[in-house]
Amino acid sequence: MMPGLNSEVSEIVLSNASFGPQEISKLASAISEDYTRYSLFRDAVSELETDEKPTPATAVRLGVCYYLLGNYKTARETLENADGGALAQFYLGKISFSRGEYEEAIQCYQAAQTAGYSADEITLATAEAKRYLGEPEESLRLLDQLFGPIEQTSEYLYQRGATVSALGGNLSEVVALYERAIESNGSHAGALFGLALENDRRGNDVKALELYERATSIFPTHVGSLLNLGLLYEDKDDYHKAQRCYERILDIFPTHSRALLYMKDTVASKDMFYDEEAQKQRDRLAQVLSIPVSDFELSVRSRNCLVKMGIITLGDLTRTTEMELLASKNFGETSLIEIRDILSSKNLTLGQFVHEKHAEDSGAEMEEMSPAERELLEQPIAELKLSVRARKCMARIGITTIGELTRRTGDDLLECKNFGVTSLVEVREKLTVLNLKLRND
Repeated sequence: MMPGLNSEVSEIVLSNASFGPQEISKLASAISEDYTRYSLFRDAVSELETDEKPTPATAVRLGVCYYLLGNYKTARETLENADGGALAQFYLGKISFSRGEYEEAIQCYQAAQTAGYSADEITLATAEAKRYLGEPEESLRLLDQLFGPIEQTSEYLYQRGATVSALGGNLSEVVALYERAIESNGSHAGALFGLALENDRRGNDVKALELYERATSIFPTHVGSLLNLGLLYEDKDDYHKAQRCYERILDIFPTHSRALLYMKDTVASKDMFYDEEAQKQRDRLAQVLSIPVSDFELSVRSRNCLVKMGIITLGDLTRTTEMELLASKNFGETSLIEIRDILSSKNLTLGQFVHEKHAEDSGAEMEEMSPAERELLEQPIAELKLSVRARKCMARIGITTIGELTRRTGDDLLECKNFGVTSLVEVREKLTVLNLKLRND
């Protein structure tokens, strides 16, 4: 079976037989089944390049192959000089989409439909481009126009799931649509990525890892799946596998900025000693410090004083001195003894982490801020739309709001496992957009 499929890869590329969506699908499936065939495919494309007088049809075949190899610039140049037919226009659209040129992609898709490409496939591709343009309502309108067998295809189900997700729809519906897409075609990279991402966002790392691995076995490989899979491997301290994910991206896209930065961090992490037990202790401490004071039995006087001072968690208490508590109206020695006993039960003390407290000159207190400023700082950290790596760090050290993030220093964040300079730059950029900074920045 393998020799036949191996020869089929070369035959699809080099023969004078018809070359359309069916042949392209066969080519992708053969390489997905055995990735060693990728080198056969690349060799066949190199041989096709030697044709000194390529026909317009050969130019289309070569242009599509360049696209599959990720060589978008050459693919565009080749297809623009091809026969101008439906397949050439459709893949010019896919090239524009891959380069983030969504309006241009839609124009090419329309030209492909005019030239005879499947109207349903054009609608699906256009709906995707509209979603990336920030028009999910228009994307859904286009999808609602489709009827019949197309509604049961993996591409339709995936596009609908992604669109419902972009509209902030019901998570169960999104997951169900992705799962149906995968049932229809277990090799749909987009649906596998979408389902993996939903699991990743909710901390289901085992399931996310399995789905990302399946997605990255598909050709052409989904870059987002490789990036996120690399991050999950890093969380498991499997830096060699993480590095391989980034290498696979850079093999095709040598200047991919995120892959280059992640690769740099991964190589550095491989050479860095990591004390796992120390990290476990830090994680346990972070959990204890995040325990609300309201979980403990306190007198009404003590509770009211803590509320007035904005002390919510045990961590807040460890960043507060005895003198600060006693300075609060109606807070006396009896209340102080109560607080000491609570902290002692968790092996903590008042003022233990007072050095982490926000400096007085670093910004106005919440009470002195406008309602809009307070609302901004109280927003969940998810509003920053951080990368997976940065988001996992926030969860590890118990940061749930933007305000809590601004009370941390860059050094605080860099102490978190797998949080490197790249992630720190990302966090600072996100805060700068909101006219905010980390403490001491």
